[in-house]
Amino acid sequence: MRREQRKATITGLIWTAILAVLIFAGSRNLRHVDAALVAYTFACLFAVFGIAYRYSMWLQRPPTRLYWRRGWQAFARPRQFLPNLGHFVSRFVRIFLLNVHILRRSGSRGVAHLLIMWGCILGVAITFPLVFGWVYFETVPGDLARYRLFMFGVPTIAFRHQSLLGFIIFHGLVWSALLVIAGVLLALRRRLRDHGAAALQDFREDLMPLFLLLAISVTGLLLTVSYSWMRGYGYDFLSLLHAVTVIFTLLWLPFGKFFHIFQRPAQLGVKFYRDVGQAGGQASCARCGQPYASRLQVDDLIQVERELGYQYDLSDHPAGHYQRVCPACRRKMLTLAQGRLWPVPTGQELGHGR
Repeated sequence: MRREQRKATITGLIWTAILAVLIFAGSRNLRHVDAALVAYTFACLFAVFGIAYRYSMWLQRPPTRLYWRRGWQAFARPRQFLPNLGHFVSRFVRIFLLNVHILRRSGSRGVAHLLIMWGCILGVAITFPLVFGWVYFETVPGDLARYRLFMFGVPTIAFRHQSLLGFIIFHGLVWSALLVIAGVLLALRRRLRDHGAAALQDFREDLMPLFLLLAISVTGLLLTVSYSWMRGYGYDFLSLLHAVTVIFTLLWLPFGKFFHIFQRPAQLGVKFYRDVGQAGGQASCARCGQPYASRLQVDDLIQVERELGYQYDLSDHPAGHYQRVCPACRRKMLTLAQGRLWPVPTGQELGHGR
């Protein structure tokens, strides 16, 4: 096992242990953990290990590690910390909560993404606390029509089962499923009708996540239909089918496209890195003298390439390194180098050519 793998394994075990301790403490020594949901709990523990392992491996790559370090350095600058905090909140709302960058590219695509995202957030916010025993309900003593909500063993609000609040709370997963289904159908419509998207899509990365979300949502809704309108007909089979789809998705979470959910927040660090790069001045091309990128980015790119074993130093050129030449001049230098290698025809060969 390589050093990176050992470090990632230790990181995964630490985060898994943290979640296990939180489950144990939040459920009051597992007192409020539902035995029927234990399989979900173990699937969550495995998912946390896989996500932490892969994230650790991702952060140990030289480009990612450098971006990560530079992003935190840029954000935590003493003189810019408060403005950066405001920028962080603004960018978090625009990029992650509202998906403005996706809406600008395509309205339907942005709406589909928002529906899926908020449906999943609502579903996770309800399901995981219930699975871990952090949230549970009990009837109020002396009034069987009222329920009291407990969070981490602490009693909170009480409400009537047939009240509007009770209807909203006990059907929270229904609302999340409806949001996800609407978003998935919009996304599938785009995948089927947009020839550009269809030409580039891959089943494992593009279609399988949508099918998994659709399966979880539909089977969850069927459970509600079974116990609400069909007197529990087929409930055992549907609950097993729903459990299989959820557990499979949790186990697949660290390995498929859903992993980008945990990678995307690092984009905020890249934004702050770019801010620092723009404030620090532009690098000028050593050949034509025109600015083409931030000086910080060019210096860091040279450092990363050397860490990866790529040697692009130009010992016979005043630039000193290939990255200190702008892209336009690189193409010109390549053309000139190929021209020097092309054999020059002699006068006799030119005569034969005539």
